[in-house]
Amino acid sequence: MGTVLPVVDLRSLLGLPGAEPTDATRVVVVDCSRPVGLVVDRVERVLNVEAEKVEPATDVSMTVDSELLAGVIRSEEGGTLIQLLDGRALVGREFESFRGSCDDGLRPARGASARPAGAAEEAEAEGRQLVSFEVDAEEYAFDIGEVQEIVRVPDEISRVPRAGEHVLGIIDLRGRVLPLVSLRRLFGLADAPLEEHNRILVVSLAEGDRQVTAGMVVDRVHEVFQVYADSLDEVPELLASQGVDGVQAVCRLEGGRRLVSLLSAEALFQHPAVREAVETHGENAMRTEGRGSVSRAGEDEELQFVVFQLAGQEYGVGIEWVQEIIWVPDELSRVPKTPEFIEGMVNLRGTVLPVVDMRARFGLERMERNDRQRILVLNLDGTRTGFVVDAMSEVLRVPARAVEDAPRLSEDQARIMGRVVNLKEQGRMIQVLEARELLGADEREAVALAVSDEAGA
Repeated sequence: MGTVLPVVDLRSLLGLPGAEPTDATRVVVVDCSRPVGLVVDRVERVLNVEAEKVEPATDVSMTVDSELLAGVIRSEEGGTLIQLLDGRALVGREFESFRGSCDDGLRPARGASARPAGAAEEAEAEGRQLVSFEVDAEEYAFDIGEVQEIVRVPDEISRVPRAGEHVLGIIDLRGRVLPLVSLRRLFGLADAPLEEHNRILVVSLAEGDRQVTAGMVVDRVHEVFQVYADSLDEVPELLASQGVDGVQAVCRLEGGRRLVSLLSAEALFQHPAVREAVETHGENAMRTEGRGSVSRAGEDEELQFVVFQLAGQEYGVGIEWVQEIIWVPDELSRVPKTPEFIEGMVNLRGTVLPVVDMRARFGLERMERNDRQRILVLNLDGTRTGFVVDAMSEVLRVPARAVEDAPRLSEDQARIMGRVVNLKEQGRMIQVLEARELLGADEREAVALAVSDEAGA
């Protein structure tokens, strides 16, 4: 249907004991200008009843509060009553925002709009890039322009006495204090131990002449993807009325099978817990910064890399080459008469994307497909090409002085990976790939030709 539908347990609304869903469980959609799904045990039948056969609810004794009933129907045999629920009264009693406003139509969530303010036309034409992540098995996203970088959660987090319960603590992020806010706690969810898959999204917001920054701790980061205006829906008011703050829209992907809640950094930074964290514990994070750099005046220029894993090693590519990061589909379409180095093709929102296995490109043993693999979509001189990698690590920002020339071992190695990021304090080295050298000129021409032929087919 293409719309986001809030779903409510009817047993709960009627004050009945809960029950586990079965194969007979159904969702009945009631429409009072704003659709709401009611979970019922089963659907018995559909009846056509003449209006004069509907008796007032007050004329008979019933198991349901008469204020919630539109009337009752006696069966032909007599004795059995079918109670007609008043959907508006039922939902309106539980959710105050629905009372007396069923004819108002859908309204945006508090502080949000159906389309991000000032960006609807641009989104329609070019789309928006979003960073998606997971919190308690639910998927959320930030606009990539609000995310400065993505880093691992360090082993040591400095706890802050008397800090709000949403604040995990502070860390030293390359010479500046970064307060960490748990999105689990902010969303009122149960805590979970920090593990290897947890990540910190360094989210930044301009406020006047300063940049306010905080680290949002999430369960795991999924991907970077592009979304268009026709895939963005309003937040159902039922969800907004229950305190789901900071959600500005819902992304409807894969034909509605996948829903991603788009968060607003501006709304989150207005939350008292986040505001307290950045004002009290993030003094250095609030210095005036340019969007392209997080370094303070007098420090070296900083470079940003997308870091991924391949055969147990870490590699990085300059973020300026990366268009997006997507999941690997179950099947890649193999197209006849394409070069051997092309693993296959995928349909990326209506355009043909050639895909190369990065392991095969480097002469490594191929691996079976798994959930950790991703396709790194690079723009190589105007031609988009996807590279399958074992897993994504992070988006990393490092001072330029940490990038060194790699030892020259061969001509190919020097051309393709002639630099390394040397993080001495962490004992970590990341080999930097020169994106333009991943495919030779002839190979790039072959890719462009293959894409052109497949698109014209």
